[in-house]
Amino acid sequence: MRKARVSISILGSAWALFAAAPLGCDSDDGDRAPAGDTAPAGDTAEPGDSSAATDTTGGGERIDWPGWDSATVYFVMTDRFFDGDPANNNSYGRQPDNDGEWATFHGGDLAGLTRKLDEGYFEDLGVTAIWITAPYEQTHGWISAGSNSNSDEPAKRHYAYHGYFALDFTRVDANMGTDAELGAFVDAAHEQGLRVVFDVVMNHPGYATPADLDAYGVDVLQDGWESATPDNLYTGGAGGAGFIRFGDAAFNDWWGPKWIRAQIGTSYPPPGPAPLLNNVDYLPDFITESTETNIGLPPFYAHKSDTRAVERPENTVRDYLVEWLTQWVRQYGVDGFRCDTAKHVELAAWKQLKGAANAALATWRANNPDKRFPDADYADAASPFWMTGEVWAHGVAKDAYYTAGGFDSLINFAFADKAAAALDDPAVIDATWAEYDDKINGDPDFNVLSYLSSHDTHLFFERSARKDLAKQRRAGTLLLMTPGAVQIFYGDENGRTYAGIADSAHRGRSDYVWGANPELLAHWQRVGRFRKRHPAVGAGAHTKLGEGPYRFKRVAGQDAVYVAIGASGAVTFDVSAQWADGDTLTDYYTGNTATVSAGSVTFDAAPEGVVLVEKAD
Repeated sequence: MRKARVSISILGSAWALFAAAPLGCDSDDGDRAPAGDTAPAGDTAEPGDSSAATDTTGGGERIDWPGWDSATVYFVMTDRFFDGDPANNNSYGRQPDNDGEWATFHGGDLAGLTRKLDEGYFEDLGVTAIWITAPYEQTHGWISAGSNSNSDEPAKRHYAYHGYFALDFTRVDANMGTDAELGAFVDAAHEQGLRVVFDVVMNHPGYATPADLDAYGVDVLQDGWESATPDNLYTGGAGGAGFIRFGDAAFNDWWGPKWIRAQIGTSYPPPGPAPLLNNVDYLPDFITESTETNIGLPPFYAHKSDTRAVERPENTVRDYLVEWLTQWVRQYGVDGFRCDTAKHVELAAWKQLKGAANAALATWRANNPDKRFPDADYADAASPFWMTGEVWAHGVAKDAYYTAGGFDSLINFAFADKAAAALDDPAVIDATWAEYDDKINGDPDFNVLSYLSSHDTHLFFERSARKDLAKQRRAGTLLLMTPGAVQIFYGDENGRTYAGIADSAHRGRSDYVWGANPELLAHWQRVGRFRKRHPAVGAGAHTKLGEGPYRFKRVAGQDAVYVAIGASGAVTFDVSAQWADGDTLTDYYTGNTATVSAGSVTFDAAPEGVVLVEKAD
């Protein structure tokens, strides 16, 4: 996760605090209009109008689950997607800062996700799974964070809108909604055959915010803290030492020295060497390697009457975290986790989480026979849970994360640059796809999650496509035709921009703009549905057929597709290896049909330059 930097005084020394933004903080690091369903300032789309940006040529079709091997995972920052219930926007006293709002809550919630499910947005896009930011309770208050891009920028309030500052893993965050709304969202996704993935963190909880310290009996605040501003939170108060006494022994009443290592209080263990024992971005580090039991619940939970955490004498820190996270699986049938800061937690912890999640999902499936997916949907019905992880800068390489860590997949940081290099000549991507086909589809126990944009890096439309809609259309084709599983970051499909946010830590998390660039969205929808219709796209053997235009085929068992990218005019394919003369084929992109003759078929390419050939239904 990218950071915004401020300097505060702790124990007499300067402590650089990096405020984590959405998604992982492994960088050593919403499809929604803001509250009230209104489009952001400057947006020319109809407020809240999603139908204006829908491809009507094939939308609404129910497509069978193609499996995780060729999954299309939609990563949505819930707070920035769609506001389904404005009444929850200021939960726990959270307020706008009236100063750009780049790190405050914007109103997106679980009810908004469910509404867009009901409207068919995800089905129309060909999505197979929805990855949401952590919905469990986050720190209530704000920390002070300066700009990561401009040291002269005044500090601002930074709330946990992104889900990486956990406070209580057992409760739904009220800004996200209620238990019932979480259940309704998961059920609605499952009814459409879509899997639900939670973003989870075992490395750290959130920072100490004045609001939480006050609410939960941690007596470390200086008089006048209620009037603190981002500019003086860490420098104001008596003696200019800040409004939080970070060196005070009373800090033991927060998470407590048996739970975290941090540079606070008088008895917390100090951080150690990276990557496993350090404070990532100075966030408190859970002591997940400890074997100590009888540690009790975090001390401040004694003042948190609504927590569902139960003290278990036999539990270690890791045991508690695994129990809390997998309870969401056991209760709601969550299908997978995206694990934040994976390299900063020992592999044995991830393996334990995976095992417990498998058991929890098996329990949910047994208890919900009317809701569960069929055994045939799983490569191994005895191990139904899916887990991917963020290991900063990891590419397409199988290593101990897959074996000792239990991961099914890791996020592929390398793909975005490969796609950028192929924007002008799509044939450039062929070597990458051939490599992915060999490594991923050649090993049934290996996969990655390739992406163009993320909350921690950049928006492809801004950095690589340079706001060129044709290039973003090409990028969508390249992503959605990539072997293995892929991830769409919310708004990639309709050209979401930084929306004037200058700070690099938060600009990639701007609000989704409903109704923007409908032609671009329609393209992503067509190609996305084609991918979902054909497991061969992600899991089939890749063969290059030629250039001018770039053509290839993918084959997996009886499923076969032929594709051209960068085409114009008539495009001919030799399909004799798959289909016989007289067979009728369809270009899914245009809906046109043609008959195989002399082993070949010809289609006229659409203006977008894509031909997607399949056997006619």
